Amino acid sequence: MTELPQIRVLQQGEIRLAAEWAAKEGWNPGLRDEACFGTVDAQGFLVAELDGAPAAVISVVNYDERFAFLGFYIVREDLRGRGIGWRLWQAGRAHAGVRTVGLDGVVAQQANYAKEGFTLSHRNIRHSGPAPAGDVGRSVPLAEVPFALIEASDALVFPAARTAFLQAWLATPGHQGRALMRNGRLAAWGVIRPARTGFRIGPLVAEDEPAAEEMFVALAAVAAGAELFLDVPEPNRAALRLAERHGLTPVFETARMYTGPIRPVALDRLYGVTSYELG
Repeated sequence: MTELPQIRVLQQGEIRLAAEWAAKEGWNPGLRDEACFGTVDAQGFLVAELDGAPAAVISVVNYDERFAFLGFYIVREDLRGRGIGWRLWQAGRAHAGVRTVGLDGVVAQQANYAKEGFTLSHRNIRHSGPAPAGDVGRSVPLAEVPFALIEASDALVFPAARTAFLQAWLATPGHQGRALMRNGRLAAWGVIRPARTGFRIGPLVAEDEPAAEEMFVALAAVAAGAELFLDVPEPNRAALRLAERHGLTPVFETARMYTGPIRPVALDRLYGVTSYELG
């Protein structure tokens, strides 16, 4: 009989465990992502332990009273198939309560997630390649833009308000944000950050394809030719064209799924997903 794991909350300083396990799985998280993740829900990161050692991790962060996001669902390789992950999964789902839960799952698990009440929304496709040459152009540092404008733009592309997370994401050392203004309006903005391998852009939000193009080039300039990663929502055909135009090729994909309704999301404005772990 399988020993029952002890399940507890990971403290802020322990969230790095989940990020390190994600890196071993090849998910290539940003170098300082975990410093931002705990700002959303201090009770949202769970670990299952056997004999005091971590056996599995999961995050189910509650953004508000209606929406939560599930990620970092990893069972230690030598302990898989023993029901430990399932018990942790149940604990995570219980934490979300009646909220709609979203996730970016590997496609191979899509059928299993469907059995748990998740419905496919769309695919997100990771593209990578050498960062193209360019410069920051007409863009300005994102720190010069009123936060209220950034938050209002983000609200168009994400199912819940995430004020504390955005503030942390923009302020974390190593994260660099740029913005494109048109007649006092925020036309595009994005963040690039160093990852275990290369750099990742996310989010990348723009009101149209030309604005997205300018913003992508400005952000890519930070990477100075290093390998670049951009997670593109498949329904946004302009975003796929942008990635292809700059020599980025598909390397990985996830299934964005939800357990229930979410507020409208303008995927035509979303050119780069912030994070597969927290949405």
